[in-house]
This record gives sequence, structure tokens and C-alpha cells, in this order.
Amino acid sequence: MTKIALTVTCRSTRGIVAAIASFLAEQGCNITDSAQFDDFETGNFFMRVSMTPETGATRAELETRFAETAKGFGMEYAFHDESQKMKVIIMVSRFGHCLNDLLYRWRIGALPIDIVAVISNHMDYQKVVVNHDIPFHCIKVTKENKPEAERRIMEVVEETGAELVVLARYMQILSDEMCQKMSGRIINIHHSFLPSFKGANPYKQAFERGVKLIGATSHYVTADLDEGPIIEQDTVRVTHAQSPEDYVSLGRDVEASVLARAIHAHIHRRVFLNGNKTVVFPASPGSYASERMG
Repeated sequence: MTKIALTVTCRSTRGIVAAIASFLAEQGCNITDSAQFDDFETGNFFMRVSMTPETGATRAELETRFAETAKGFGMEYAFHDESQKMKVIIMVSRFGHCLNDLLYRWRIGALPIDIVAVISNHMDYQKVVVNHDIPFHCIKVTKENKPEAERRIMEVVEETGAELVVLARYMQILSDEMCQKMSGRIINIHHSFLPSFKGANPYKQAFERGVKLIGATSHYVTADLDEGPIIEQDTVRVTHAQSPEDYVSLGRDVEASVLARAIHAHIHRRVFLNGNKTVVFPASPGSYASERMG
């Protein structure tokens, strides 16, 4: 049976939920999951509804018919076919733990995406990617050719019709122009510590400082490096008995899982930009189910 998701953003006022529910009932849609949030600080309203049309209404028909209801509340809205996999490009440098994790989740169906290309500034993972029957593009980046390299990257994005770019430990800073052009469509992962350590070998710095929690943050990319709206975070405990190498291994694990969860939220239309923050709704029942075990 067809599953459709409706996403709505507008100013908060009474009657929004009732209007949406009434419209869907009139169109023969059965609501299977719903989440909403009123931000009292900004006055914004966010909602995501999953439904199954039971009388033959198509996604396009619902989108057209909903316009009148949406106009009355000034809604920004979209209807999404939940069976349609989002086209994704993964970018990686020389740390392959996130790439390999994503490829595995994609292969078993736990991450229902269409990986249309992998782009790297090195050749390390060409064989791994090609063995998965995924196009691999090696685009070298230097200080001198950076604008040309980004132009080639954007060509791949446009040619493949990619809707999302994932920086799976891609160790190059994107230009302000590319960040603005792809706003809300690039997800990054990086380590995060309490307290924060930057620069070379942050895990060694964390070890020397005696940190007890290490973690990772996944966020949308903006012109401000590592300052984009946060989608997902997690931490793992470390102790005085563990080595810097332990920190690195544990950090890789949490980076991979946090990035996968952020992508999962984005592709299921559960993430809403709310200024410098995000609203992230819980996953719908069954959305984590894998097509196969391995």
C-alpha cells in the first residue's frame, strides 16, 4: 500500500491540526503516524504526518488539493512518496569507517537510499565502491584548483540528480558559495568532546586531558565551519585505563552511528530547519526495518 508523508511549517495558531486532519479524512487518507511541535520562542509550528490513501488519491493530487487549506494558514508544505528513495552522494577522504558503515546499512536495506556516486579526493576506496556497483569519482583538491574541483563536484550532483550530499569524513572545507547553494542538503559528521579540542590529533588531546566522554555530532553544513544546525549527537564513556588508540576506535564507532541516524532522519523528512537549530521528530513505526539481515 502507498505511504505518503506530509511535512508542514507555518506560524503557530489554533486550528492547524484540525484542518490537516479534516482534509486528509475527506481525501480518504488514514493517518498512521503524526508528530507536531510548537516553538513558543519563535512562534513557528512544525508537523509531519504519515498516511495511507485508501480511496486512490495520489501524492500529486493531494498536493494540489491541499493548496487551499495551506493558504489559509500560510503553510510551507510538501507531500512525499515514502517508497521513493532519496538520491545521495557520499564524499570521503582517507578515513573509511563512516563510508563502510553506510555501504553496509545501504546494502541490507537499513538505510533506504539510492547512492548515486561516491566522491573522494583520494583513490583509497575506489575498489570498495566499484565492487558495490556505485560510480566512483576521484576529484583531487589543492589550494590552486579548489574552485575547479568544486565545479566538478557540483557537476556530479547535477548530473545524478542528488538530493543530499553526505560528508563521511571528507577532509576538505567547502566554499561559502557551495554551502549556500546546497543549504540544507549537505550533512557532515565530526568528533565532539567535553571540553572541546580542535586541531591536530584531538583524540590524543582528549586522552591527555583525561576526558571521560567522547562523542560525535552530525549537522547541516553552513559557511561557518562545524557550526551548522545539529541533527544528531551521541557520546560514549571512556576511562583512565584506556589508551589514545582506544579513544580513536570508540570515536569511530560513535561517528558512524551518529551519521547514519542523521541521514535516516533526513531521508524520512523528519528534520525541519528552525533558524540555527533543527526540529527532529521520532521515527515512524517500521522505518528502521531492514530488507535483509546481512
